[in-house]
Amino acid sequence: MSATPERKPRLTPSDIRARKGGVPVACLTAYTTPMAKLVDRACDLVLVGDSVGMVLHGLPSTLGVTMEMMVLHGRAVARGVDHACLVVDMPFGSYEESPQQAMRNAARLLAETGCQAVKLEGGRHMAETVAFLVTRGIPVMGHVGLTPQAVNVLGGYKVQGRGADGDRIADDAAALAEAGAFAVVLEKLPEALGTRISRQIAVPTIGIGAGAGCDGQVLVVDDMLGIFSDFKPKFVKRYEEQGVAAARAIAAYADDVRNRRFPAAEHGFSE
Repeated sequence: MSATPERKPRLTPSDIRARKGGVPVACLTAYTTPMAKLVDRACDLVLVGDSVGMVLHGLPSTLGVTMEMMVLHGRAVARGVDHACLVVDMPFGSYEESPQQAMRNAARLLAETGCQAVKLEGGRHMAETVAFLVTRGIPVMGHVGLTPQAVNVLGGYKVQGRGADGDRIADDAAALAEAGAFAVVLEKLPEALGTRISRQIAVPTIGIGAGAGCDGQVLVVDDMLGIFSDFKPKFVKRYEEQGVAAARAIAAYADDVRNRRFPAAEHGFSE
């Protein structure tokens, strides 16, 4: 009898959509193969976010992220994912011009990374593009509320949807769902609005700072692991403080090297 563990079936965008109102969808970002393997073991959905530009490349925002960067990191993550549904962000400037432009770039992401779906930002004004992609075989995840690619228009990374503006965001989410998006990310909204939208639309909502009423949650993996201990958005729960531990280990290593405690005899080779 084989001792090989039984592999879980690969989740698809349709599987994620079917989770509406059921067990919440667990999602994290990943940008590298080793992290993708860890996330894949536990999560339902892995997102190669354009946040990679800020997290790994030191960019001040996501606006400088290119298609080449998303392809590179999408390929790396795909090598580590066997079970979760894999979604790759479309970077700024790769889809806003026209549905045809979006189709070319979305098709490239699917073909060159092996992902199962793409994510794009924007509300009602992107519904035509979402429908164009979906009817041509490309699953799409939407994203409304705080849309980081529009940070210059929004005036910063502020909570969206307070007061009367909540109706606009609810309409945006509904338009994307009606256009065929299999899920919609809700970012940085009042909790009541996140719950309201989740109850109103027919596809799962994936919240990030939008409250517990969403159908799932997503975080940047580096944030929840505390890899950057000096940065913590209010909506992030820290499950580890790996940045602190890493800094301590690096300092200890450097001290050992300078004081000739490393390498020791057990780290070398005999003749």
